[in-house]
Amino acid sequence: MRAWIWIMSVCLAGLSSAVQAGLVDQMEKALMPGPLHASHAKYEDDCDVCHRLLSKEEQNKLCLDCHDHRNIAEDLRDKRGFHGRLAEVRKKACRVCHAEHKGRDARMVLLDTQTFNHDNSDFVLRGRHRDAPCKACHKPKKTYRQAPKACVDCHESDDPHDGKLGKRCDSCHGENRWLDFRFDHGQTEFKLRGKHKGVVCQNCHPQQTYRAVAKTCISCHRSDDVHRGRYGKKCKDCHDVNGWATQHFDHDKDTDYRLTGRHQKVACEQCHRDAPKPKAKREPLKTDCYSCHRLHDEHKGQYGRKCKSCHSTKGWKKTTFRHDKTDFPLKGKHKKVACVDCHAGDIYKEELGVHCIDCHRSHDVHGGQQGKQCADCHNEESWSGKVAFDHDLANFPLLGAHATVACEECHASGNFKDAKVSCVSCHAVDDTHRRRLGANCGVCHYVGDWKAWDFDHDKKTDFKLEGAHRGIVCEACHREVVTEKIKLSTDCSYCHLSDDAHNGGFGRRCGRCHGVKSFDEIRM
Repeated sequence: MRAWIWIMSVCLAGLSSAVQAGLVDQMEKALMPGPLHASHAKYEDDCDVCHRLLSKEEQNKLCLDCHDHRNIAEDLRDKRGFHGRLAEVRKKACRVCHAEHKGRDARMVLLDTQTFNHDNSDFVLRGRHRDAPCKACHKPKKTYRQAPKACVDCHESDDPHDGKLGKRCDSCHGENRWLDFRFDHGQTEFKLRGKHKGVVCQNCHPQQTYRAVAKTCISCHRSDDVHRGRYGKKCKDCHDVNGWATQHFDHDKDTDYRLTGRHQKVACEQCHRDAPKPKAKREPLKTDCYSCHRLHDEHKGQYGRKCKSCHSTKGWKKTTFRHDKTDFPLKGKHKKVACVDCHAGDIYKEELGVHCIDCHRSHDVHGGQQGKQCADCHNEESWSGKVAFDHDLANFPLLGAHATVACEECHASGNFKDAKVSCVSCHAVDDTHRRRLGANCGVCHYVGDWKAWDFDHDKKTDFKLEGAHRGIVCEACHREVVTEKIKLSTDCSYCHLSDDAHNGGFGRRCGRCHGVKSFDEIRM
């Protein structure tokens, strides 16, 4: 056959071009080995559509230029697909594998689906794909290269996400089974840390919603907020992903209000009571005492709102107020007196008197007789102790035994100005003379001792004691009670009338005859 073609070619070489064209056409038809495939049957009378005489390169180009095979030309150029990936395939002429002129129903694609190595295609079979039947991907009236390659092309009905995660199933899932997915949440804008790692997807992605999911804590944990919105929506300011119980909020460092004293044990809700209203600007809590303790103010606002000027966070009763800085410094027992004893009703701003009598009127045993200046005698240590009153500056200096006598001995009523200064006013019961010598005890006695007296009858009276008169007791002459000045008669008969042996026959002037030594002594 090849010899005949060579002979005819030599013969045709000497003919004109027009004659050559006609003869070649007739010769090609005469030499056609058999009918074309049904898909090419319409070109059976036009060999030039598919053939170039004696040129393999031209022959392949005609095949690839056909509108049905242009994508194969692109595969060869880009070295992809079955025809482009393998070098041994790229070098072969199309007719080697796809023979023509073998009849209308001949198999032009010599593909054994049982032995075909799918690794030579652009879609390597892995995992469960190895077990899939060819017809699951390669549909009738579709070429093999037209089989879909994207997951969603075959598995759209299997997508539980309803397309909400896009069409790149392989970005999360492998080819062994759907549940074996390799999605890395750490590559998203929300990395899973702490307890978030153990949360099932549906808890955050209800209804398979995976795009535009809120990332703030409160968007998922609003129902878990035991604070009920009182602290706003930034949960992470206090909590972290390791658990609600673990909180790192430091009130001293994270706020402008350090917790000291009893504030450290106060529950958060005591100060942070109400949640901000929807869309309302969150106002910061006030840090002045009065904002929280208005109801605790026993002073009813009389001292303003600066509680800390007197009180501290250690407790209301532990005040920092210094009374010494007022017009009335506290000294002695005043330091231990309860505030309410002077400041009735806890209203301390009223003008209290600073004089002793203002508070101690009911304690004044003197009944006001000594005036209102208690401090002239008493001090703040004790009413009775260390009395500063100097009795020597009064009308009755304390001398002798008087200096040791308790005040109450003379001042029985406490009205000290009413006390008498005469001896008999205190010592009437002590008067052994029973008032016969008058009320002026000081004439004979002095304040040292009653028994030590220094009365000189000769010098202090008009009646010198001479003779037997010297041994006579005072009461022998001073018989009657004297309320005023002593006025005894100096006549002998005043005392010796009962001794008159003459029975008054010689009158009452006994001294004319008798001496003072004895009645028996006659001076006639």
